[in-house]
Amino acid sequence: MEKKFKRTLVTTALPYANGPVHIGHLAGVYVPADIYARYLRLKGEEVLMIGGSDEHGVPITIKARKEGVTPQDIVDRYHTIIKDSFAEFGISFDIYSRTSSKIHYETASDFFRKLYDKGEFIEKVSQQYYDEEAQQFLADRYITGTCPHCRNERAYGDQCEACGTSLNATDLIDPKSAISGSKPVLRDTKHWYLPLDKWEPYLRQWILEEHKEWRPNVYGQCKSWIDMGLQPRAVSRDLDWGVPVPVEGADGKVLYVWFDAPIGYISNTKELLPESWEKWWKDPETKMIHFIGKDNIVFHCIVFPAMLKAEGSYNLPENVPANEFLNLEGDKISTSRNWAVWLHEYLRDFPGKQDVLRYVLTANAPETKDNDFTWRDFQARNNNELVAILGNFINRSVVLTYKYFDGKVPAAGELTDYDRETLAEFANVKATVENLLDNYRFRDAQKEAMNLARIGNKYLADTEPWKLAKTDMERVATILNLALQISANLAIAFEPFLPFSAAKLRTMLGMNEFCWEQLGRTDLLAEGTQLATAELLFEKIEDATIEAQLQKLEDTKKANQLAEHKANPIRENIEFDDFMKLDIRVGKVLECTKVPKADKLLQFRIDDGLGGRTIVSGIAKHYAPEDLVGKNVCFIANLAPRKLRGIESQGMILSAEDADGRLVVITPADEVKPGSEVK
Repeated sequence: MEKKFKRTLVTTALPYANGPVHIGHLAGVYVPADIYARYLRLKGEEVLMIGGSDEHGVPITIKARKEGVTPQDIVDRYHTIIKDSFAEFGISFDIYSRTSSKIHYETASDFFRKLYDKGEFIEKVSQQYYDEEAQQFLADRYITGTCPHCRNERAYGDQCEACGTSLNATDLIDPKSAISGSKPVLRDTKHWYLPLDKWEPYLRQWILEEHKEWRPNVYGQCKSWIDMGLQPRAVSRDLDWGVPVPVEGADGKVLYVWFDAPIGYISNTKELLPESWEKWWKDPETKMIHFIGKDNIVFHCIVFPAMLKAEGSYNLPENVPANEFLNLEGDKISTSRNWAVWLHEYLRDFPGKQDVLRYVLTANAPETKDNDFTWRDFQARNNNELVAILGNFINRSVVLTYKYFDGKVPAAGELTDYDRETLAEFANVKATVENLLDNYRFRDAQKEAMNLARIGNKYLADTEPWKLAKTDMERVATILNLALQISANLAIAFEPFLPFSAAKLRTMLGMNEFCWEQLGRTDLLAEGTQLATAELLFEKIEDATIEAQLQKLEDTKKANQLAEHKANPIRENIEFDDFMKLDIRVGKVLECTKVPKADKLLQFRIDDGLGGRTIVSGIAKHYAPEDLVGKNVCFIANLAPRKLRGIESQGMILSAEDADGRLVVITPADEVKPGSEVK
């Protein structure tokens, strides 16, 4: 039996404040969260929607250093851009705050201290690189050197982006500090770890047994992590930007951003409701829903619940309806390559068209798999659906009412069989849309709302009241009454999806009061209600407008190609004999599995035509293991064996890397026998 709750707490992933928000963020997190929160409010339920900027971490310090400003300058700039864009776009946060606030520092410190005092952390001393010139420990991304696997001289301390191999900073040959350029030295440093393995039995039961209703992508990723075995995870790091670790002897250490960021949900709630915040976090009659993208599943389903469980007094999430990724024009959205549609730029380029983007992103929502945004589809959905179906029906209904009844809702006469058939078509609209929204199927719910407009359009087209006006005004009155009642239903059904357009429509129809319970009724507009003048809800988007956006992306692509060429110039020439030393062959992937305790490594069993071999490759961030089984791949067969995470790798699989670090495995175009040489 489904549990009933008194109220719902909606949280949205905290966008990282080192850049603006793009359509991928909107489609993955903020539009579905806003739809859900607006729906609950429309039902009269008690709901709170919490958001804020994530303002700590190494990428912010790197950006600040590059620009010659402070990290606070960076987060102040982007927090303002993000917050203002969300507000203009209609994302209805009850509060949108930030993790650099005083109340967050206090809340995160108190949370850490409680776990520390309860003995929930493990203290460990490890060796970490230290820059004696800059007098600070170095995060992995502040260390560069030569990759021991492929000899790339620009590898980072956590990964070589040339061959994709996951690294420890100590693996690098000739490491250098990215801050001073000097050679760092190893020094002992102490950190605190959250023992996720302690909570593994609980998480296995709570997720895998008690929450089988979670989306398959969420459930599957959680199962994969748990089945591999959870390990202690550091909750502190050596950095000068963040929430200081609140224990003696922790000078120069801050809370790791993954630990402090989700506590931002709590601190933002406290900031909004200092006297009553606990009922939203600790009352078991509050349902908590996390809206996130798939890259945050492990933090919201495993790590944050373990933190809350360790603290002991907080609720755990009831559901985490994470979305997959949205691509742009067939390519992965990338902040670093500027391959994105930025929200603040969209609002400037398409003033007053917030609902158009909301509609298209929901229609293409990546709920079960990655999806693609294209400007041509954006134009088509606006012109063929919002304008031609929804807008056209509303406009005709209001204009005809003004033409024949001075803009007043006419009285309905006796209904025909066709009228009753039409009414029957949307009698179940409330139950259908409600069921879809309750199960976080926002794309299908919006489609059902649009079907209501299709019903209305067909009804007017079939009954042709403009022709009947010559002979039967009583029949015209009935038709337009029914059309206006459908219009009023649309004003309610689209409120969660298209709030700006729904508000305009309600003004046109004179709807001063409305609620979800009214959806499906045919008496929403009383006889004699004065309509406002007809106003177009949507307007056609011309080809020239779309061409301008496509040209902007084409210019970005050319700039990226130029930058990539400069960043990755052709290396110095080698002799032909040097090339001939490489033995590159084709092999068929027989088995492919994730390497335990290594986020980026996959272990391959390759049919090389010579009895088989094992190869370890750092491409787990780019491929699911099952996607590679059965494929032919190219690999270097005579590379000296090397151990990675205790596994001897007998070669290297060849991949191509784009400017964003995305790796694509090189495969022959046609089927060839395993062991065939590449020449």
